[in-house]
Amino acid sequence: MTAPHPRYRRALTVPLGMAMATAVAFLPNTAAAADVPGTVADVTGAVNDVLASATAADASALSYVVNVRPGHGPSAQVKKAITEAGGTIVTSYDQIGVIVVHSSNPDFAKTVRKVRGVDSAGNTRNAPLPAQSTTDLGTPKALSATAVAAAEAKSAAGQDPLESQQWDLAAIKADKAHEKSLGSRKVTVGVIDTGVDDTHPDIAPNFDRAASVNCVTGKPDTTDGAWRPSSAESPHGTHVAGEIAAAKNGVGMTGVAPGVKVSGIKVSTTAGYFYTEAVVCGFMWAATHGVDVTNNSYYTDPWYFNCTDDPDQKALVDAVSRASRYAEKKGTVNVAAAGNENYDLAADEITDPSSPNDGTPSDRVVDPSKCLDIPTQLPGVVTVAATGAKGLKSSFSNHGLGIIDVAAPGGDSTAYQKPEAPATDGRILGTLPGGKWGYMAGTSMASPHVAAVAALIKSTHPHASPALVKALLYAEADATPCTKPYDINGDGKVDAVCEGSKNRNSFYGWGVVDALDAVTR
Repeated sequence: MTAPHPRYRRALTVPLGMAMATAVAFLPNTAAAADVPGTVADVTGAVNDVLASATAADASALSYVVNVRPGHGPSAQVKKAITEAGGTIVTSYDQIGVIVVHSSNPDFAKTVRKVRGVDSAGNTRNAPLPAQSTTDLGTPKALSATAVAAAEAKSAAGQDPLESQQWDLAAIKADKAHEKSLGSRKVTVGVIDTGVDDTHPDIAPNFDRAASVNCVTGKPDTTDGAWRPSSAESPHGTHVAGEIAAAKNGVGMTGVAPGVKVSGIKVSTTAGYFYTEAVVCGFMWAATHGVDVTNNSYYTDPWYFNCTDDPDQKALVDAVSRASRYAEKKGTVNVAAAGNENYDLAADEITDPSSPNDGTPSDRVVDPSKCLDIPTQLPGVVTVAATGAKGLKSSFSNHGLGIIDVAAPGGDSTAYQKPEAPATDGRILGTLPGGKWGYMAGTSMASPHVAAVAALIKSTHPHASPALVKALLYAEADATPCTKPYDINGDGKVDAVCEGSKNRNSFYGWGVVDALDAVTR
């Protein structure tokens, strides 16, 4: 994932097409056995996106965040300065001092930074509103009716029809946990992502409409169905939602926490960008609408790493960190995917070839201790690495001693890590828009497993603070020793180096999360 594709950032494969069956979408350089071309089914519901609402006046405008002292609205002096610099205030999050502004003045941020009372200011994008980009959805793959029947026949009594293909549930003892508890309906996990199709039969029973929103413009849109993806948009958020809370209802698959609620907090544009103003809105919405856990399977565009010595990028770090901290202060546990480039996030330097992904990227060398992947490297956020069906670090998963907190199943190429029968695919099964199911792999798929386990902990300990939930998450994780040497493709070359002890290391952090402990301890 080094090319500047404007899409969700923490999944490697694109899941498409099937009804009551598992879709097949392959990792790069993996052959498909029987490709069946098609299109993603339409998703019912209104979609209110920034791209649809942009006016001709926005043709040359950029979006900015202006950060001021938290706790108060922007002062008259700051408001006047924004206007005089050619800016229009879209919304203001006074609790954290973040103002979202549109301006066509290329010197807007530079001018406003000089104003008394402004802590930082920067543009959130390089492409004018709306972003000039295209989607990258791939080709749908479908199973035949015979294959569907075969998959359903493998499920045991008491299992949902496709549960036999969910090797990931047993990997974290979720199947055993379900015998004790499915989780509490008083707990909600907010999926900050590309949108969630709440009409899906596996999601509808557990969907929390009151905690769902479209945040794409940076300002909450609560129009009914605004949180849903359109047929042209990525199914990523819907897949994540099913992994977390697909109902145990005799239909399709089973989520890790099938008794909790899930909400859709849509933050990506139709083109697939997760811009700062939308991410800030997402965290603030979660903080003020009773969301207990957020899942963040993306990085905040357009910079993979945001360097705090750059005034624009520093403003983005400031804004998102303020929002995530506020959410935690209000009782929310924030969980995020570590990324899919096999980077060592604790290294002295990393070459980032993809930023800015909405402009002209270049190979820039960054220090990841000073140039942060947000939100995953922000203080307080649970950073999640991925494992495959053999329990090893996924071939693509980022890692780093002191960076990775825990690990969870995110899938891998079946050729690298093949699951035990009756499961047949090394990736992760999830829900897709239009009442479908499909496979994906990535740290995007690992993070929701952890968010769901955190939700189970919150169900077991309803009065636990975010700090306590995280402490239990780490303490209950199954310590996993380093893989040495790590040669995932068997070519005789070390593909990554694991550092640290059994109890905490760069591949698995404190260990692989444990759903059974979450409901029994």
